[in-house]
Amino acid sequence: MLMLMARKPDPTRKPALIQQALEFLVDRPLSSLTFRSLAKALDVSTFTLVYHFGTRAELIREIVRANARGVTPEEASTLPASTVDDYFSSLNLSWQWTQLPENLHRQRLEFEAGLLEAVERSELTITRSYFEQWVGLGARALVALGVEKAQAEVESRLLMNTFHGIQFDLVLNQNLEASSAVFDTAVRHHRSRVEALIVQASQ
Repeated sequence: MLMLMARKPDPTRKPALIQQALEFLVDRPLSSLTFRSLAKALDVSTFTLVYHFGTRAELIREIVRANARGVTPEEASTLPASTVDDYFSSLNLSWQWTQLPENLHRQRLEFEAGLLEAVERSELTITRSYFEQWVGLGARALVALGVEKAQAEVESRLLMNTFHGIQFDLVLNQNLEASSAVFDTAVRHHRSRVEALIVQASQ
């Protein structure tokens, strides 16, 4: 008696599935994502998704990683910030990146992933991990500029909280002029504090 074996999914297909999942989420909330809903939209079997991702949590992790492509803390750590001007130039570049329409969508997914992590803390951790890496990256940059370590950690977390709040404002309200005015004001205050902390540490 012949036994028919199911053909295994192509292991090289995973990146394409992740990209299709990102496209699926362009006009849908991340919370609506399930193996069943995605399989139906992509016209594939749920087995295919389980084969490639194992669990919904892993699928979301892969989507968040792909969504952050090009702007992860690891990649940003290679950017030069040897002077105060370099440091603030990198902040302005980050704001310019945020304004691009495709990146507003990316930012919306990141916020959604963070909210899911607040509920599913044991299953999902990647957004929290990225946030802490950004805080650490900023703190190390400030220490390199001459800010005392404890102060640098507080200032970096304050900056990340402020920057994410402004990004959230832009994603939610789509008012670039208003959000940019807040960003410019926040950066001026941040620069004033950083320069004062550098002087304080040198005394």
